[in-house]
Amino acid sequence: MARLAVKVDVDTLRGYVEGVPRMLDIFAKHGVKASIYFSFGPDNSGKAIRRIFRKGFISKMLRTKAPSTYGIKTLMYGTLLPAPLIVPENPDIVKRAFSEGHETGIHAWDHVYVQDCLAGISKEKYLKLYGMASALYEEICGCKASSVAAPGWQLSHAVLESEQELGLAFASDVRGYSPFLPVFEGVEYNVPQIPSTLPTMDEIYGLPGVNDETIPGIWYDGMDKEWNVVTVHAEMEGISKAGVLDRFLTLCKDRGTEFFTLGEYAAQAPLSRCEVVMGNLTGRAGTLAVQKEL
Repeated sequence: MARLAVKVDVDTLRGYVEGVPRMLDIFAKHGVKASIYFSFGPDNSGKAIRRIFRKGFISKMLRTKAPSTYGIKTLMYGTLLPAPLIVPENPDIVKRAFSEGHETGIHAWDHVYVQDCLAGISKEKYLKLYGMASALYEEICGCKASSVAAPGWQLSHAVLESEQELGLAFASDVRGYSPFLPVFEGVEYNVPQIPSTLPTMDEIYGLPGVNDETIPGIWYDGMDKEWNVVTVHAEMEGISKAGVLDRFLTLCKDRGTEFFTLGEYAAQAPLSRCEVVMGNLTGRAGTLAVQKEL
């Protein structure tokens, strides 16, 4: 019997307002509890244009039909249009996810800023940004967030030191194959990492043979690890690709898949030390944190 944890990243205002409620309906239909990570502060999606010179960025934007997927308005936030705050205008969506029993946590305060500028963000600055999201989360949910998931799987010593200082139960900042305790550039850290193991839709969509009909089977066939994690995005699988998510969960349920949250993985999986390196993955522009193969 395959194990699967569904991790949801919420990056934009549109994904939050339109995508998350639809995903919650889909999860309720299938009786699945997901691990959902919210961006709380400004939607600066328009500033992601700075990534245009990264290898693979333009091809990814074309393959995923970014303007229709994210919406023209979203692609102008923070540049031609002011950056709206994501959660403060409608905290009830976070509250609904929490009250329905999903595992909820923090993705970022400013998703684009953290993803694109992490190398220059000190631990003090990171803790300040995290603290803004954390305070809002606690106000909405009545408790502190116990986990975080890094935007774009970007990582630094400042992030890892902060997670340890905050006493987080676990984090999901890395791509890899199994839960582990991280070693980054020779330094050991004790907050467990629960990596995403499957490719994201935006990494594979539009490649030869990869479309709305085939993705559920591709994901299912890729669930060959002991602790499988798929990351889905509120902006894609919550809006135009909601049907793909629905069909994937139907396929998993029909084949007896056992669903977990990331926190349940962290509590149950044996945790050995593994090295984290900055590497590349097919379909993703730029580098990201990757669990080194044993």
